[in-house]
Amino acid sequence: MVKLVVKNISEVEDTYQDKVKSICEEKSEYYKELFKKYDKDLTLEVIFDHSSALYKVSASLNLKSKKVLIAEEGKDVEKVVTGLFAEFKKVVKRQYELERKDYEYKRKR
Repeated sequence: MVKLVVKNISEVEDTYQDKVKSICEEKSEYYKELFKKYDKDLTLEVIFDHSSALYKVSASLNLKSKKVLIAEEGKDVEKVVTGLFAEFKKVVKRQYELERKDYEYKRKR
């Protein structure tokens, strides 16, 4: 099971908060489906930081082998969040496949 944790959402402007939260919840559904048979309970953390004109958004997921962490920054918070989740999806899938291959290799021996 994947649990979504959104931190520092108050740093995002009020007009974008609902939109950004809905994007995060929508994207977390993919991870809930991918990891529904995973042994470990996972936590998907999305952290926002707003300094001067830039938004910095980071996402992390604690898998069995390691913690996957990606960060993006930009001026438009919606573009940053969607770009972050696109890149994060690639990295998490790659790590998940590596864990699966390693498990199958060990099981065959």
